[in-house]
Order: sequence, then structure tokens, then C-alpha cells
Amino acid sequence: MLVAFPTRRERYGYAASLSLTVARLALAVPLALTSSGRLAAALLAAGLISDVYDGVVARRFGVATTGLRRLDSAVDSIFYLAAAWCVWRLHPDVARSHRWLIAAVIATLLVNHAFEIWKFGREASYHAWLAKAWGAVLVSALMLLFLAGDGRWLTVALWMGIASHVENFLITLALVECRTDVKSLIHVVRSAG
Repeated sequence: MLVAFPTRRERYGYAASLSLTVARLALAVPLALTSSGRLAAALLAAGLISDVYDGVVARRFGVATTGLRRLDSAVDSIFYLAAAWCVWRLHPDVARSHRWLIAAVIATLLVNHAFEIWKFGREASYHAWLAKAWGAVLVSALMLLFLAGDGRWLTVALWMGIASHVENFLITLALVECRTDVKSLIHVVRSAG
């Protein structure tokens, strides 16, 4: 995972990006365990900021390695599983009413990872536009739930998650070799034709 970069600037950028990703991983523990909706919302906001800026920093310093991108995706999965556990703990009624959609999101995520490992020998890290939009809607829906007890937008967010996972599956199906930072299925189809 650690990469030797020739310049101090690159080493700094790599360390900063990696630190932001690891910070999000560390935030997953208190997020999963908190009994405060306000603290959960604050941890979600901090996680979102680290998720946005780890990639910004890596690209700005020219150190967006495949390893960093894959770690980012794995940490995202852990962080949002912690958020799901937090929903279960703080709003079990909302979790129960969305249990089939939550199960579908988790199942499609697991199917994607299994298919990627089968096809490429490792997990992919596409960071597609739909996945980014899903992340933004999911964080917004969770913030609304944790701060106001309103779970209506969670349905939209979960359906977007399923759609994102379907797109990732189709991207994996369409690609000949594993790539990172694939914008969308349309981009894969256009580049193949």
C-alpha cells in the first residue's frame, strides 16, 4: 500500500490523502456506537468532508494511485455500514420499515465485490458519477433522519444505491480489464466503440 514517491511534495500529498481516508475509517467506530443524533450527523459530515478531500488532495498532488482509490472504496463501505448500524440503534422503526431496501443495497454491494474479484482478481474502484450522487443523497437523507427524525428521503437514497450498484455491475461486465475512476457505464460503452 505504501508507495515511494520521488518528491517531497508527492510524499506529502500521499500522506495527506491517506490520512484523510484513515480518519474516515476511524470515524466509523464512534458513528456506529453513538447514541446522539447530533453527534451522528456531525460524524457523517466529517466523513463526507474526508471522502471528498482525500480524492481532491490525491489528484492535486498527482498521487491518486490504484491502491489509494481501492482503500477509499473499502473505507466508504465500512463507514456507511457503521452509519446503517447507527440508524438501526437510533431509529429502529425506520430501519425496520426500510429493511428490504437496506438488504438489497448490501446484497448488491456484495454481489458486485464477488463479481469483481471473480473477474479481475480484486475489487474495483470506479467512483462513478452515480455512486457520487448516491453518496451525497445518502448523507443528506441520513442527516435529515439523525437531526429531525425524518426518514422519508432514505427510500430515495436506498434506491439510488441499488441503481449505483447495478451500474457498477454492468461496468464490470463491460470492462475487459479492471480500471479505476470510471465515470459511468456510458463512458465505458463509448470507449469500447
